[in-house]
Amino acid sequence: MSVAGTTEDVRRTNLAAILGILYRDGPASRAVLSKRTGRNRSTIASLVSDLVSLGLVSEHEPATMGQVGRPSPVVAVRPEVTAIAVNPEIDMLTIGLVGLDGNVRRVIRHEYDRIPSASEAVTITASVLAGMQVELDGLLVAGIGVAVPGQVRTGDGLVRNAPHLNWHDDPFAEPLSAATGYPVLVANDAALGALAEHEFGAGREHDNVIYVNGGASGIGAGVITGRTLLGGASGYAGELGHVRVSDAPVVDSAGIRGTLEAEVTRAELQKALGLPRAEPGQLEERLLADHSPAVAEVVGRQLTHLGTALGAAVNLFNPEVIALGGFLAALHSYDPQALRRSIASAALAPSLEGVQITPAALGSDLLMVGAAGLAFGPLLSDPSCAAN
Repeated sequence: MSVAGTTEDVRRTNLAAILGILYRDGPASRAVLSKRTGRNRSTIASLVSDLVSLGLVSEHEPATMGQVGRPSPVVAVRPEVTAIAVNPEIDMLTIGLVGLDGNVRRVIRHEYDRIPSASEAVTITASVLAGMQVELDGLLVAGIGVAVPGQVRTGDGLVRNAPHLNWHDDPFAEPLSAATGYPVLVANDAALGALAEHEFGAGREHDNVIYVNGGASGIGAGVITGRTLLGGASGYAGELGHVRVSDAPVVDSAGIRGTLEAEVTRAELQKALGLPRAEPGQLEERLLADHSPAVAEVVGRQLTHLGTALGAAVNLFNPEVIALGGFLAALHSYDPQALRRSIASAALAPSLEGVQITPAALGSDLLMVGAAGLAFGPLLSDPSCAAN
């Protein structure tokens, strides 16, 4: 490799390091960036100037009250740098606009009466985005990240198996990119949730995190071990919803008997509460207000099965944090101690010591932040691509 190429690569790496710090940790002074990266202040000034020229960051003078000497300028990502997040479920398609600053600027929920095919979901997404064109003008849109409740071949965005949606070997990234003009990346929803919760939520200060999501399309999980997402041979690791927790004949979406996904469902909770549909947050609110025997019986049974599966996950992965999203967070809030006891009955005691079991800190925004993070990935790896 030529010297010029090496220099360019080093500069690209340094730009990515600075943008990554600002993305994950928020605004920072040049002095802090110098300390964090080990680069001198003149190098930091030059790198920040490049990021400003690319339209990715801005600088402002800090408050100077009580300070002695010349303060270091504060650098922050520009909120106009955005990504589009998409999450298809069996009852609605959720589309969000998320800033590089972590702000979820807008969320649109498109409900439907029947589950759309993959191609129909592409058409719906493109139509919604066309209606947002005025809002998108003037923004630097990095691309579209799609969080799918199923197994995804991330290399080309092929949805291999999303049984609740009845999508099997359906292309999604390529047709959505063709329909919208944006680059598109697709991944499993729970894996993206795990990454988001690890970077910005309850797992932020921890190296080993399990995120388990419960939605209309079932239960999925993502496992962070040693600060790295566990992918497996083909990227399909983390399917905790298909782990058997009982001998009951009830089957899940894949036809497997007695699994966590078969025994623990949002639909059963909503039926017990008399909720045909539930907006984010509504299910938990109603659940916490209803301690009738019928609801308590359903919740108790579901917590027992959830604890069995989480106990197995504790034994396998030895996490520091288990973060629960979707309706699983509502189950936890209903009776945290019951869930803890159920996990303890299935987990090895040393492995469970110190494990924090908590609702996902990002709440209903989690999958939007996770999907946007997927779309931001190429930009964070190579900020110079913003010039293209």
